[in-house]
Amino acid sequence: MSTIHLDGLTKRYGDVLANDAVTFDVESGEIFGYLGPNGAGKTTTIRLLLGLIKPTSGTAEVLGTDIRDRRALTERKADVGYLPDSLGFEERLTGQQVLEYFARMRGDERRDELLELFHPPLEKPVETYSHGNKRMLGIVQAFMHDPKLAILDEPTSGLDPLKQDRLHQFLEAERDAGKTIFLSSHVLSEVQRVCDRVGIIREGELVALEDIDALLEQSGKRVWVHLTEPINEEQFVTPEMIDLEIVDNAAQFTYTGEYNALIDHLGAFDIANIDITDPQLDEIFKHYYGEDDSVATTHEKTVQTEAE
Repeated sequence: MSTIHLDGLTKRYGDVLANDAVTFDVESGEIFGYLGPNGAGKTTTIRLLLGLIKPTSGTAEVLGTDIRDRRALTERKADVGYLPDSLGFEERLTGQQVLEYFARMRGDERRDELLELFHPPLEKPVETYSHGNKRMLGIVQAFMHDPKLAILDEPTSGLDPLKQDRLHQFLEAERDAGKTIFLSSHVLSEVQRVCDRVGIIREGELVALEDIDALLEQSGKRVWVHLTEPINEEQFVTPEMIDLEIVDNAAQFTYTGEYNALIDHLGAFDIANIDITDPQLDEIFKHYYGEDDSVATTHEKTVQTEAE
C-alpha cells in the first residue's frame, strides 16, 4: 500500500484551481520530490494532505487514512512529521520549551540524536533566532517522535551549505531505514541530489511524474560542438535539436533523438571539439516553465488572496 495516495485531488478558490485533479502515489521507503516554483500549488497539496484545508473534490489517503475523515486523520498524524515552509512557533518561548511542547503531544525519543546533528540555541527565545536556527528547530520537532512519514516544505530554506548537506545525508539515511519523505522544493539541485522520484506541478496541475534518472534520460543529451568552419544552419540543424544556440563555429543544444543518429549526423562535419553530457534538472524544468515563472507567481498571489 502506498504511503500517500492522491486521487483527483482538487482545491478551488473561486475561479482559480490551486490543485487541479492531482493524482499520484508516494511509495513507502522513497524520497519523493514535489517540484515547482513558488505559487505552483505545492503548499496547497501539503495543506490538503494534512487536513488543514478541505478539498473541493477528489481525495487522498495518508498512511491509509482518508483525509476527509478528520478524526481518523488527526490520530494518524501522530505518525507524521511536518516541517512547514513558514514556521509558526510561539516567539516568546525558548527553543527548549517549544520542543517540550511537541514532546508532550507526540513523543521525543530521537530528540538527543537530532540535536547532535542540528544545533538551535535551545536556551534562547525563538524571537531571537535567525532563519537558519528556526529551520533547525523545525527539523528537530519534525523528526524527534520518529515518524513513519515526513512532509517537508522547502526544508533547506535558510540553512548554510554544511547544514544542508547534513540534512540531505540524514534524509537519505531515513529513506534507507524504510521511512518515507515527501519533499516540496523549488531548489532543483536539492531535488536532483536526494529524491528517487519527482512530480512537477505547474499552475496547480501535475505535468510530470518520473524517476529522477528516467526524467533525465528522457530529456535527451546536452551537446556543445565546435566546428573548424562557420556553421551552415541549413545543413547542420535537425528537428531533434532544441534550445539551439549557434555562434560562428560553435553550437549548443539539447538533442532529443537517437544518439546514434546524432553521431552519424555530426560525422558529416569537421569537428574541432565536442562535449555531450546529461542535462541537469534545471534545464528540464525550463521545458515545463520556460525562463519566466511570472505566471506561477500570479497564480500564487491569486490563491493567497482567495484563501484569506
